[in-house]
Amino acid sequence: MLTRKDLLKLGLLGGAALFLPLERVARTQLASPRIPEDQIPTLLPPFERNLAYPPVLQPVGTRGLTDYYQITQRAANVEIVPGLQTQIYGYNGITPGPTIVQRRGRTTVVRQINALPETTVHPDQTYRTTTGTHLHGNASAPQFDGWAEDVTAPGEGKDYVYPNEQDARMLWYHDHAVHHTANNAYMGLAGLYVTRDEIEDRLPIPKGRYELPLVLKDLIVAEDGSLLFDNGGESSLFGDIVTVNGVPWPRVAVEPRKYTLRFLNASVSRGYNLALSTGDPFTVIGHDGGLDPSPNDVTSFRIGMAERYEVVVDFANRRGQQVVLRNLGLPNNVDFPQTDVVMRFDVGDTVTDPTNNEVPAQLNPSDHPFSPMNLTEQDAVRTRVFEFGRNGGLWTIGVDGGPGRIWDPNRVDANPALGDVEIWEFTNNSGGWFHPIHTHLIDFKILSRDGGSPHPYEGGPKDVAYVGEGETVRVIARFGPERGKYMMHCHNLVHEDHDMMTQFEVGSGGPDPESVPAVPVNRLGPLVPVLPPPPPPPANTAPVVTPLTPRPNSTIRGLRPTIAAVMRDAETDLAKANIKLWIDGRRVLGFTYARSSNRLAYRPPRPMRAGLHAVRITANDGRGRSTTKTWRFRIR
Repeated sequence: MLTRKDLLKLGLLGGAALFLPLERVARTQLASPRIPEDQIPTLLPPFERNLAYPPVLQPVGTRGLTDYYQITQRAANVEIVPGLQTQIYGYNGITPGPTIVQRRGRTTVVRQINALPETTVHPDQTYRTTTGTHLHGNASAPQFDGWAEDVTAPGEGKDYVYPNEQDARMLWYHDHAVHHTANNAYMGLAGLYVTRDEIEDRLPIPKGRYELPLVLKDLIVAEDGSLLFDNGGESSLFGDIVTVNGVPWPRVAVEPRKYTLRFLNASVSRGYNLALSTGDPFTVIGHDGGLDPSPNDVTSFRIGMAERYEVVVDFANRRGQQVVLRNLGLPNNVDFPQTDVVMRFDVGDTVTDPTNNEVPAQLNPSDHPFSPMNLTEQDAVRTRVFEFGRNGGLWTIGVDGGPGRIWDPNRVDANPALGDVEIWEFTNNSGGWFHPIHTHLIDFKILSRDGGSPHPYEGGPKDVAYVGEGETVRVIARFGPERGKYMMHCHNLVHEDHDMMTQFEVGSGGPDPESVPAVPVNRLGPLVPVLPPPPPPPANTAPVVTPLTPRPNSTIRGLRPTIAAVMRDAETDLAKANIKLWIDGRRVLGFTYARSSNRLAYRPPRPMRAGLHAVRITANDGRGRSTTKTWRFRIR
């Protein structure tokens, strides 16, 4: 069967036909109606369950500066609504998937194996469950970036290679298969990936058990427990159940001190406007691209899909109280009875560890060569304009005044040179939707919103720009460090799938993003490189004794000559040998020498007589081989 990509190459698709994923097998009616809205508060009263955390994944092996991991994508059943089993897709069968924690300067190799069923279990549609993995926020080479067309079919696997040369940050890995990203990510294919560095290590900010990863995601559950994928006529998906780390409206016990909260919005279409019920401030210290240069205090902040915010909250004045994290809502989101709350913090009375309880005035010097934070408009060599719109039911991107167009893997819409600084202007003319615009590969800085300053909570390195209804947002970035083709798209995943995505190419001569395709699992080979066997030990040769002084058959003056020789052995594993010295048939010396001091030197304690003398040295290598060296000299 011709794929959509084949038809694009032949020019046979146009208009609304491009809007439909051709790999979809069939579309059916909803298998089961959704749980009525008014029953959700009864079935799922908020704050009944404790917050859970994804486990940290351990490497299966290490070679030098490279760590190797394996993740299997598979279906599993979880209980979101009490008494109902819900099938999800999970990395290692859980959602969020296991967290990978890595140090800057080390390389990560992740083997992703697709063990999902051949066709999806979505009750409202079926398609082949191909997947692709994007490490969002990592400067990966094109062939490991999760290119939309670079997919892995059930029964296949692929090894992804991730450099970790950027500043410390919270990234996330998620599905990126063309036209099915929303479906697969909604089903659960998302997980956290955290990098650390020395700059972060030195800061006295809350860390360890006082650092909480919080993955926000909304869902729709049917009466039979299945997840419903209701994308509103291919516009957006808004769930009536808000989960944090997979738990609906959880609670968490905290101490009366500062905590770092690391938020990721992993929802398909819902944005959040977060605030605390007490009115206490959030101290924003980091964003998508890591720590900010300095902190900012705000009482609320909005977080679009795929954005990450790192904030510090001080519970010191809330001993014994309950603090609710609220969602104040956003224009054009569809809200439900309990989507105005997210989770609850139950503050205790005792602080068990008072260390790392500060927020310094300076956080990150931003001296990384591809950090955007020190860039100014004067550094830019050009400005490009991207217009995000909707035309005849299609989600489109227009470039520099051109017509709005949809995703085409054969078209490049921008070609910055490696190392160039450019300003990109994002304009939203699509009507009643905001667009979180994600650029792969790079971090950028937001310069302005509608000609004014960015919001106070946006003062850090970003890879997602929230572009509100009718807004124009200008960003600046240095392009690199890799060459090749990368995607830019809306992270409302319904919009991305239908087809608000384009590509840019950095420099020339970069790798083809499809040059390392997935292969059947039985052809993958070992994940951790097999080291060659050690070379066989050399033959056990006898030690070599070389006289130094007096030289053999020489005549010398002086009655107390230094008798010296050097011993060597060819075996690399020889650590020491036994040495004996005879003069004129009488043993005068016996010792064990180390390899670092294999020189023998002996000076008689009393004068020797004039005349002919004989020297004999025996060296034994401790492995059954020995050498005896004899020579004569004369004292005049």
